[in-house]
Amino acid sequence: MKKIFMFLAVAGLLTVSANFQPASAQDEEAAATEEVAAAAEEVAEEAAAPVDPFAAGESDQPLHQQLKKLFIEGGAGFMATILLCLIFGLAIAIERIITLGMAKTNVAAFGEKVEAKLKEKDIDGALELCRDTKGPVASIYYQGLLRVKEGQSIENIEKSVISYGSVQMGQLENGMSWISLFIGIAPMLGFMGTVIGLIQAFDAIEVAGDISPALVAGGMKVALITTVGGLVVAIILQIFFNYIVSRIDAIVSEMETASIDLVDTLVKYTK
Repeated sequence: MKKIFMFLAVAGLLTVSANFQPASAQDEEAAATEEVAAAAEEVAEEAAAPVDPFAAGESDQPLHQQLKKLFIEGGAGFMATILLCLIFGLAIAIERIITLGMAKTNVAAFGEKVEAKLKEKDIDGALELCRDTKGPVASIYYQGLLRVKEGQSIENIEKSVISYGSVQMGQLENGMSWISLFIGIAPMLGFMGTVIGLIQAFDAIEVAGDISPALVAGGMKVALITTVGGLVVAIILQIFFNYIVSRIDAIVSEMETASIDLVDTLVKYTK
């Protein structure tokens, strides 16, 4: 009887344990499935997040720090020369803008004042008015009136005014060739940095004997940074160059109008 009872007890324990183990295995499998699903969701959220163009932890850096980092990574030698092109080009451009701003003259008002002096036969007063007025228009008037005082003919005065107008136009364009030079040099230096970066990438591949993104990335990054730097400098200087050229064209147009008005006024009041 005891043997039968023990046999039944062992059989019952085996049945219970057999039923418990699948249930626990199912619970463990369900828990593992939940963990995998949570991990997959987290990875999906990270993949959907916007990509920061700079390294991790640098998104809070100010702009000048990020530019400094790119400047160093692009190679101090080439990036320094590109930066010098920008500095010298902007210096000349700002000087030209200030000079052209001072050369601006109200041609109509100035011509009326000179004509009033000539009506009174006051050549010296007209010359003094030209000396006290800045700009190429006043200089052209001064040269014409000075020759009137010397008693030269209208034909000689007209030739002198035209010749001196060409001299004044050359002075207005002073320094523009340097800006053009920097506009051309900056992208050339950038492209040279591109070639050097590619050479560095191929050297790294040759040394390693294998091609991998890590080997090529450094040289390609240098190439791209120098190219972008040169193009940005050229674009900035080109904008200033075109603005200055437009200002020069406007002043030259005023000079031509003033020259015609001066000759007409001299013909009218110096007979």
